[in-house]
Amino acid sequence: MEPASNITITALCQQVLVGLSRTTILFIVSSGLSLVLGVLRIPNIFHGSLYMIGAFLTYSIATYFGGGSVGFWVALILAPAGVALLSLALERGVFSRLYDREHLMLLLFTFAMALVLGDLVKLIWGSDYRSLAAPMILQGSFLVMGLPFPRYSLFLLIVGPVVAFGLWFLTNKTKIGKISRAAAVDMEMVGAVGINVSWVFASVFVIGCFLAGLGGALVAPTQNISQGMGHNIIIEAFLIVIMGGLGNIWGALLGAAIFGLTDSVGILVWPQYAIVFPYLSVVVVLLFRPKGLLKSVW
Repeated sequence: MEPASNITITALCQQVLVGLSRTTILFIVSSGLSLVLGVLRIPNIFHGSLYMIGAFLTYSIATYFGGGSVGFWVALILAPAGVALLSLALERGVFSRLYDREHLMLLLFTFAMALVLGDLVKLIWGSDYRSLAAPMILQGSFLVMGLPFPRYSLFLLIVGPVVAFGLWFLTNKTKIGKISRAAAVDMEMVGAVGINVSWVFASVFVIGCFLAGLGGALVAPTQNISQGMGHNIIIEAFLIVIMGGLGNIWGALLGAAIFGLTDSVGILVWPQYAIVFPYLSVVVVLLFRPKGLLKSVW
């Protein structure tokens, strides 16, 4: 039960790299949640279920196309798109009728949808675990300071900043991003100038859910795909959104990095209590920065 005492700089650097690769998944999922929560003011609890569906869809699509490299790359495109289509159907069919309801009702509805989607996954894929291999080009590892580092983790380290920049560009430099930010501040005024606020909300919701599906697709080759895999990620995503600052893309990235690194380094320093370190980091941050690390932009 004692903390590790033979930690080397090499081992620490390797764990930092592992933590940064996990940061990518956490950031992609939490940034989608932050987008929905910031604009629509909806605490979307079934965001984690969409992440799970994204992982299962990735497995099914990759298997359908032969399970090789081609199957994975096709699934990486189609699985998040499938999650986005499902979210569009849910938003147009149900959510668009509930925006004027109390937040408690919306919270209960998203919780109920998480249960429904969980049962839907069980009905379609069963309760067995699934596994998916990374494409051939991303299999294996290379040496970093004399220790092996997975190629797929390097791929995730590249994807994270690309998604972060893409989201920043979307929210700050495009018309839909600027309208979304305006709608989050004053929905009535945006509607008064002739903009269909309902479809603005739908677009933001679909983009946020697409990111949940993308996170599930990217995580599929790194762990078993199973029912319930969305439970932990939704808790972590909410904490990261709060820690980073509501609606702040770079805050979500910073929060995800802190969460991922404390988890990874905690495994090296004190494995028995590694699960505590990320949550302790959230407590410490919020003690000194109750409104989050960076300014809320919504």
